[in-house]
Amino acid sequence: MTTETTEQLHDVRLHVNGAVHEVRVPARRLLSDAIRHDCGLTGTHVGCEHGVCGACTVLVDGAPVRSCLMFAVSAVDAEITTVEGLTEDDGTDRGRLSPVQQAFSDCHGLQCGFCTPGFLTTITAGLRENPEPTEDEAREMIAGNLCRCTGYQNIVKSVLRAAEITAEREEGSA
Repeated sequence: MTTETTEQLHDVRLHVNGAVHEVRVPARRLLSDAIRHDCGLTGTHVGCEHGVCGACTVLVDGAPVRSCLMFAVSAVDAEITTVEGLTEDDGTDRGRLSPVQQAFSDCHGLQCGFCTPGFLTTITAGLRENPEPTEDEAREMIAGNLCRCTGYQNIVKSVLRAAEITAEREEGSA
């Protein structure tokens, strides 16, 4: 038995992590689903599907966006950065961990890891706006993301360490 769909499909060109993905999706396809299922980038996680938990956060033109609240057809011509795109090009095949990724590793901010991609993208955008956050500002920066492991202490430490790493790298390149 086959099920015939009458849903109209749309050809969409998504720019994700510097690569172009041509996908054919229904108008109702969420950006998170398109990234995971159509582009094959499974680093973006979907938690609550209501935009509350922040696990699905990606950067759209540099701003953090809940990808479970945005349609893929709305992301045409936008530059999307997922957790896979945070790694910095250092001329090697693997690249170098971004300051936020390195800080999460250094400070044990990973917890179980499910919410981590959303935290990494949120903090990356947050540090662009406030490169020298206080501990209170770091807590505010991550206030929209939920960690069910209740491990916020190490995540806050990771935010502060990421700011230090960013400054160290900028000094090293000057």
